[in-house]
Amino acid sequence: MSVSIESDPVYERFHFLVNAPALFNAVVSAVELNVFSNLSVRPGATAEELRTATGLPAHQLRVLLQAVCSTGLVVREGSGYVNSPVAQELLASDAPDSWAHILPGWKSVYYPAFMHMTRALRTGRNTALDDHPGTEPTLYGRLPRNPELEAVFHRAMSAFTLRSVDSLIGRREFSGVRHLLDVGGGDGSTSLKLAARYPELISTVFDIPSISKMAADKTDADAEEQGTAAGISERVRLQAGDIFADPFPSGVDAVLFSHVLEIFSEEQILVLLKKAYDALPVGGQVFAYGFNVSDDETEGVFSARLGLYFNVLVSGRGMAYPAKDYERWLREVGFAGVRTVSGLPYEHGLSLGIKE
Repeated sequence: MSVSIESDPVYERFHFLVNAPALFNAVVSAVELNVFSNLSVRPGATAEELRTATGLPAHQLRVLLQAVCSTGLVVREGSGYVNSPVAQELLASDAPDSWAHILPGWKSVYYPAFMHMTRALRTGRNTALDDHPGTEPTLYGRLPRNPELEAVFHRAMSAFTLRSVDSLIGRREFSGVRHLLDVGGGDGSTSLKLAARYPELISTVFDIPSISKMAADKTDADAEEQGTAAGISERVRLQAGDIFADPFPSGVDAVLFSHVLEIFSEEQILVLLKKAYDALPVGGQVFAYGFNVSDDETEGVFSARLGLYFNVLVSGRGMAYPAKDYERWLREVGFAGVRTVSGLPYEHGLSLGIKE
């Protein structure tokens, strides 16, 4: 006797998935129209009050609220609306790590690319990159041509990094580091957090010029906010360059790859790890931090999305590799004492090695 698929939890998940693109965009619209932030300061606001706050026509607001309520993020109570605890925590704030910064980046950069997925997978090329002007082979190379979109993208990247990075910052292995090389360190969010946590640590952020300019602006703002007495911005140094073509800065005793290696192929990862090995003194440490798919490569929704995004848009290669791959690569270039800290937030892992 066959069993009805309606009792299978995957059936319910299927129904959510096929409706998710529209609902995702409704949630982002609610972020952009300040629905969640308005309900944060005015819980129980009526539709008329929200109409005044958002400027939407009454019917269109009614449609948007129905969509957002269907996700459970907003709840209707009588004639008013309130944020769910999840929405209040993740979407109502303008804090640097708010999902209100992450989702617009995904909407503007990530998800439009997925319309190209079948063609990209068939050709083995990141065909969605064709939507971005330029001849550079990666998204990161082309984004500087669109500074507004680049800023939205890196604001989203920074916010997501801040959501997951505390588990990295708190690792005791950083307590002995004096000069860290943060390869592909973006706008410096991770290095700033490390410098705040470890007063003796200096970090050099090594990334492409347009991103280094963003990092400079961020460290200046950080200095103004926290006060120059904290000395944080002075200990986060910026060096622009190409992580493949240019030599790694010298004089460091640790190298960090945070959300970098998974962008690339095995051959490219080995090149970067060898450059890290050569730049380090004996006793120097390497940290490879990022998404880890399960060992059998079947679990992890964040990891699955990331791998598709890399191959369809970013670089045409890469994925959220399992930890065992990183450990093998670290040993292959010469690192000893290789191990992985697994089970970190958002499917992250940290693989470590020491140069003996």
